[in-house]
Amino acid sequence: MYEMLIFWLVLLILCIGIEILTLGLTTIWFAGGALVAIFANLLYAPIFVQIVLFFLVSLVLLFFTRPIAVKYFNRDRVKTNVESMVGRQAIVTEEIDNMKATGQVTVSGQEWTARSWDEGVKIPEGEIVAVKSISGVKLIVECIKKPEAGADNAVASPEVEEPAGNPEAAGEESPETETEIPV
Repeated sequence: MYEMLIFWLVLLILCIGIEILTLGLTTIWFAGGALVAIFANLLYAPIFVQIVLFFLVSLVLLFFTRPIAVKYFNRDRVKTNVESMVGRQAIVTEEIDNMKATGQVTVSGQEWTARSWDEGVKIPEGEIVAVKSISGVKLIVECIKKPEAGADNAVASPEVEEPAGNPEAAGEESPETETEIPV
């Protein structure tokens, strides 16, 4: 009986010590199971009941309370380094072509190798893209605005409006204009 009590106490202290060192919310749940097993031992429960209670309480705490605890403990965590790239905008400095395995973007003055989120889509130089994810040392990006169908990734020039009184702007011919007929 005292051997199991000492075992559960050592396990409890070990789990709490690991949790204090890592702060990863991983072993604290097993410390809860060990604590329940200690109480079961003090009530003279058989060893198999202590073991079952340890696993049952540990798993219940792990699966039901861990998601809630992680949500509240990591709420104020600031993303750093590469994690902060996701969601940011970048400028394409070299055409991105997944088939040729080429492409580079600049994010906050830093050059990154990039690949397109959509496998078949080439992204031309100068396009503004959004970082969707990171794969190794490559940014996976997607165009912010999709090119129009038939535009073939060309940049459209802005249309110049003609004065309203000009019939040629509306596609009509003016009566004074002679139309030449080819011979």
